[in-house]
Amino acid sequence: MNTVIQKKLPHRCPACSSALKVTSLGCAACETTITGSFDLPLLARLSADDLGFILDFVKSSGSLKIMAQQLGLSYPTVRNLLDDIIARIGDSENPSPEKSTK
Repeated sequence: MNTVIQKKLPHRCPACSSALKVTSLGCAACETTITGSFDLPLLARLSADDLGFILDFVKSSGSLKIMAQQLGLSYPTVRNLLDDIIARIGDSENPSPEKSTK
């Protein structure tokens, strides 16, 4: 049985937990390389669980009622999960000084 290992893009430094930045991009076709300091896209900074929830939310046309049925959870529980993700997105967009230096 072939098992494919899917690499995950890290978004936190393993040594100090600070946010990581992209410093190089490369084209596989022509081997052009671009270097600099670029922020990761907001969605790439979310956990795999949060991103999965968001994808399921979009696939269910934004219906928390449908998501609750699919997940076997109550509507308020699914609403709370979404609210938690919204809060984490807000924190990512507006990091406080003490969070960005950790």
